[in-house]
Amino acid sequence: MFHRVFKAFHYRDFRLMWMGACMSAIGTWMQLLAQGWMIWQLSHSARLLALDPILQAIPIFLFSLLGGVLADRFERRHMLIFSQCVQMSCALVLTVLVGLHVVKVWHFLSASFIAGFGQAFGGPAYSALIPTLVPKEDMPNAIALNSIQFNAAVMVGPALGGLALAKLGNTGCFALNTLSFVFPIVALLMLTTRFQPEKTTETILDSMKQGIRFIRSQGAMQGLIVLGFCMTGLAVPMRTFLPVFADKVFHQGVGTNATLLSMSGMGSVVGALAVAALGHVRNKGRVALAMFSVLGATIAGFALSKSLVLSCVMLFLSGAAMMAAFAMVISLVQLIVTNEMRGRVISVYNFAFRGGMPMGNLFAGWLVPIFTAPIVIAVNGVLLVALSLYFLLAQRRVAEL
Repeated sequence: MFHRVFKAFHYRDFRLMWMGACMSAIGTWMQLLAQGWMIWQLSHSARLLALDPILQAIPIFLFSLLGGVLADRFERRHMLIFSQCVQMSCALVLTVLVGLHVVKVWHFLSASFIAGFGQAFGGPAYSALIPTLVPKEDMPNAIALNSIQFNAAVMVGPALGGLALAKLGNTGCFALNTLSFVFPIVALLMLTTRFQPEKTTETILDSMKQGIRFIRSQGAMQGLIVLGFCMTGLAVPMRTFLPVFADKVFHQGVGTNATLLSMSGMGSVVGALAVAALGHVRNKGRVALAMFSVLGATIAGFALSKSLVLSCVMLFLSGAAMMAAFAMVISLVQLIVTNEMRGRVISVYNFAFRGGMPMGNLFAGWLVPIFTAPIVIAVNGVLLVALSLYFLLAQRRVAEL
């Protein structure tokens, strides 16, 4: 069982990338815990709390298609190193500002926007590079393990962030995040896998159009992209507004916020482990849609819960369902696409997947002050259930994969 779950670890380059990304993700979530709490404490504004991830996602939304074209034209390692350096610079600036006690909300918002610019070019390169590090038959396992490192960071990062806040203060969280970017940069420099793109005379615009044509020729791919957009647009606001639930619903502080975030991350790790253990399963489309239904139901359950224990259970289950759905959907995308088109197609999927975050947070941030966070998040859960039923019963291209 253990061997089957961690099968992709047999490949050195994948192992290096996984470990580097894990350290970086832990540092990022440590900072996000402190950053979200500081924005809330400085402003007590749900709209500003939602604006932070929106500003980070806007450049990803605007430039990820360009990033996908470049990922098919240049050495993907170099693009990733550039991305890590941009994000490390933002973390370093915030460390200095927080340490000098001169930080303002707009500093956080500006840094999030610049970091998002780096991610717009690093994201497609990273997603396109991972499948080249393992054989095709082990790709679902590698994708699930890659999801584990991110969600392990969601679980461990806030816990370590809470400890760092208690022992080192806010400055410590930002400083540790700055140092965490050293690990993926070193890992990228140690990779032996090289991507040698074919020379082309196509313009960037023509390359983008070619990627769009490929997606339109694959009927189910359009449904997968819609699902990716709706998954983040309707599910991510729950995590964004956890500080509001901790403060307004449970009347607790940053410790409860960290607990809620960690429970969601713990569930995501369990969901990713389950997918990794299953490996290549049949009927991935139907499994993904079933997980969408569970995700929507547990999000609604969390939103309506008045018990901290029940809320933690709902967060755990929603995290597991979201990761299982995500892993199944991205596995289907990776298996359908060819390697020479991988950067462009993945960038379109990331465009939708990451674009759902600012759109969902924008609408939720606008609606929460009017209808309260529990009502808005509960409605999001119901919409996810309705979406999964539509793809299961009416538009069946995804269900038949």
